[in-house]
Amino acid sequence: MPGALPLLGHAPALIRDPFGFLLSLRDHADDRGLVRIQLGWMPVYVVTTHERLHDLLVGQGRRVEKGRFFQRLKRLAGEGLSTADGELHRRNRRLIQPMFSKERIAGYSEIMSRNARILAGSWRPGQRVDIYEEAAGYSIDSIAMSLFSSDIGTPAVETIRTELPVLLDMLLKRAASPKFLDRLPVRYNRLFDRASHQLSSVIDQVIGTARAGGHADEHDDLLAQLLREKDLEDTQVRDEVATLLFAGAETTASTLAWAWHYLAHHPEVDQQVVDEVRQVAGDRPVTIADVPQLTTLRRVLDEVIRLHGVTFLMRRTIEPITLGDTTLPAGAEVAFSMYAIHRDPAVFGSDAHAFNPDRWLDHPDIKRSFMPFGGGNRKCIGDQFALAEATIAVAEVLRSWRMEPLPGHTPQQVISAVARPDRVPMTVQPREPGPTAGSH
Repeated sequence: MPGALPLLGHAPALIRDPFGFLLSLRDHADDRGLVRIQLGWMPVYVVTTHERLHDLLVGQGRRVEKGRFFQRLKRLAGEGLSTADGELHRRNRRLIQPMFSKERIAGYSEIMSRNARILAGSWRPGQRVDIYEEAAGYSIDSIAMSLFSSDIGTPAVETIRTELPVLLDMLLKRAASPKFLDRLPVRYNRLFDRASHQLSSVIDQVIGTARAGGHADEHDDLLAQLLREKDLEDTQVRDEVATLLFAGAETTASTLAWAWHYLAHHPEVDQQVVDEVRQVAGDRPVTIADVPQLTTLRRVLDEVIRLHGVTFLMRRTIEPITLGDTTLPAGAEVAFSMYAIHRDPAVFGSDAHAFNPDRWLDHPDIKRSFMPFGGGNRKCIGDQFALAEATIAVAEVLRSWRMEPLPGHTPQQVISAVARPDRVPMTVQPREPGPTAGSH
């Protein structure tokens, strides 16, 4: 990749125009879908096609570890599932996987549905709201209430609402910059360190209170399930709680905000979604059993996640690997951007940058090139939790409210764990009652 600067490499270009930079990598890749960039003085090999990404995550998954990007996150998530490697990762995944079974998610979905109805009931006709902020509040409350089912988590929820957005905003800057810059007293370092300390401290307090009060014997939330695992010490419980918060809050909030934004600008799709929700659920609360039947809404969510997904992740080879016909040595840093790969015109068509949920009907084969939650032994453990949460929230809110965009405003993408929107101001208006499920 041309344009590397002495000492800093391509980090300034990545930070200055992250989306443009990530999309441009495909143009400089070789015919195997690989291109080399520099972050500081460190070479990073970037895979730019779905085929190479599948090779990396699935074909070579056992020969790579998390690498530099996730090492830089350990200040936030310690040795949680997102950052741990090797046997620690395998052990913790075995312990935590049952917490995201279909039966468990069905229980969490009751919290999601209740919170979505509370959100829908909190607005007034004609009120102007920032739909991203509303989505973030819903998402944080839903994951926090799944973690902490009792009042024990109240202090944590308030801290999470305040500090988690700060951490996520600083995430890529921290990971892409040379490590020696971490010690400089610049603004984003101060904000990141303060927010990380605040979040870790309040989670530690909640765990201590829970241990002392016998929380694990009286409740069955995610915290109680973690506390009952005898192989997990309190520091590991904290790391897993922080990981679940970090991984689950912003991604769902971004998906919801973009979904409501696109549906407001595509009234015909909006009406299809509302008709489907009314036909499936009528006037009763949307439940986990309804989620598989809301197929139009699922196409909308897939399209949103395709357009605004995970921005930039890395792996490190622990032994030589072959991607295509290229061999990379042990210790090589390998990066990928699902955001860029999912906008490849060669796969998703000439309108790859446009919102078109019908593409999933017209070209069902593109699902093979769609890896929103990763793949292999590192595939996101909470994928079904996230899809249920987003589906229920969109369905509950749209059944009651029609959203009108603020004239002249276009949300801008913000670089973070995913390509989230900056502001999505909307005016909410009551939706006309429709026929109930029994009349279809």
